[in-house]
Amino acid sequence: MQQISDIPVCDIRPSVATIGFFDGVHRGHRYLLSQVQAVAAECGLASTVITFPVHPRCVMQPDFRAELLTTCAEKLALLGEAGLDYCLLLDFTPALAALSARQFMELLAGRYNIRVLFIGYDHRFGHDRREGFGDYVRYGSELGIEVLPGEACLPSSLGVSDGSGEDLRVGSSSIRHLLHEGEVARAADYLGYPYFLNGTVVSGFQVGHKLGYPTANLDVNDPCKLIPARGVYAVRVDVDNHTYGGMLNIGCRPTLNNGANRTIEVHIFDFDADIYHHPLRLTFVQRIRPERKFDSLDSLAAQLHRDAAEARALLSLSR
Repeated sequence: MQQISDIPVCDIRPSVATIGFFDGVHRGHRYLLSQVQAVAAECGLASTVITFPVHPRCVMQPDFRAELLTTCAEKLALLGEAGLDYCLLLDFTPALAALSARQFMELLAGRYNIRVLFIGYDHRFGHDRREGFGDYVRYGSELGIEVLPGEACLPSSLGVSDGSGEDLRVGSSSIRHLLHEGEVARAADYLGYPYFLNGTVVSGFQVGHKLGYPTANLDVNDPCKLIPARGVYAVRVDVDNHTYGGMLNIGCRPTLNNGANRTIEVHIFDFDADIYHHPLRLTFVQRIRPERKFDSLDSLAAQLHRDAAEARALLSLSR
């Protein structure tokens, strides 16, 4: 996939495209991208995904704090795996936001050689949000762009359930909700891959070492990355080109009266090395339990033994 931010029209092939923020590049997104690729192959055109490095609401509403499923770098890596020809990465500026839908489509047709445009089921663009799919079709017929509706991806088509008995669409919002509830295994069904955090190992309080479970404390790379619900999780840990099993705690360590200071601490099984300041990835497998306060450090240590046994069992089953 060729990543482009600006390019003369003569340098990009006519293409079938779709547009969106694509946070998480989940299975719903990939279902839409597969529709783009199928039509591109049928028409002998290139395939293009159009996205933005920063969430548009962060530009328009400076106080808005996005809860990202993927950072820009993570999103681009996942889009690269989809096998499209181009990724058009546009800076979402106030000037771009001020364009009407027709003006934006003029840009796509004139500068970026878009000939077919798939519109996701819930996507709108242009400063007038009252405009919708019918308007885009009309503008497209005037500009030489065929506008097609993207089919929504439903959990039932993936063989998974959202747990509500309803067949809701697979989307970033539903995945965020699952992660806020600690439902990382179900979130993985919707994402198409296990949720992960990337960061750097930083120094901690060394209490875990005293309890027999030394931990590596993770400083997540992007403060906007969504952190799942507090609790204990079975995880996989990638560090220094090796993968290990681990037991992760997200929370404020109430037994130690840590206040509101949230930490992300992972005990890596069968591992003993100095990895301070090393990059590390945590990949979530399943939540074991919510965070709770214990009466004593001895009670906490006993629970950690049980958590470790359960984490090892879950990791063994998930191979």
